[in-house]
Amino acid sequence: MILELDCGNSFIKWRVINATEGAVVAGGIVDSDQALVAAVATLPEAPRRCRLVSVRSEEETASLSARLAQHFALDVVVAQSAREVSGVRNGYDDYQRLGLDRWLAVLGGFHLAHGACLVMDFGTAAKADFVAADGEHLGGFICPGMPLMRSQLRTHTRRIRYDDASAERALSSLAPGRSTVEAVERGCVHMLQGFVRSQLEHAHELWGENFTVLLTGGDALLVQQAAPQARVVPDLVFVGLAMACPLD
Repeated sequence: MILELDCGNSFIKWRVINATEGAVVAGGIVDSDQALVAAVATLPEAPRRCRLVSVRSEEETASLSARLAQHFALDVVVAQSAREVSGVRNGYDDYQRLGLDRWLAVLGGFHLAHGACLVMDFGTAAKADFVAADGEHLGGFICPGMPLMRSQLRTHTRRIRYDDASAERALSSLAPGRSTVEAVERGCVHMLQGFVRSQLEHAHELWGENFTVLLTGGDALLVQQAAPQARVVPDLVFVGLAMACPLD
């Protein structure tokens, strides 16, 4: 069994796969290192190996690795930046500055597309990356995602106050809002969908119709209407993680 981790700033997405078949046997999302250890400890069979990607500080990542080694005797392999992996060439002038989550999504996207692709990830930030048919990463765009837009409006506008349950109900439709929560939540979704449409326009300018669109991230389904031809791949980062950190 292999434990795979995607360590974000707020949450850790985890899953355990069968090393032979690659099938997912368990997984979830937790909000702390302790919660992760507790979740993995409940598995009927402990994982033997671990690979992870982290956007946290080196100290935080090292602390988590040490905790996993202590509790499960795991050797942890941490994904690192690279100029090229599996025929995909990092497009940043300073390749180490490209976020690891974006890099792995690019790797996974190109692997699944087998050609030119537009990879869009919707989490705390919304990210779009373009990969040419020859594996050249052409760069991308980043803008605030739903959590950031929602947080900024709640923080800087005194009269915008509502809870998460109200936000979820507001997204049952994208019609013009008849309350503040509906107006904010639906307005943010329309902004993200506009971001998607602009990325599609750019991809069409680059490649005509010869490209694949892949969506990932927690809010990918909110924008799917703007890219009905897209393939939604919730675990796209894990696809890239397996490429960047193969475990024999």
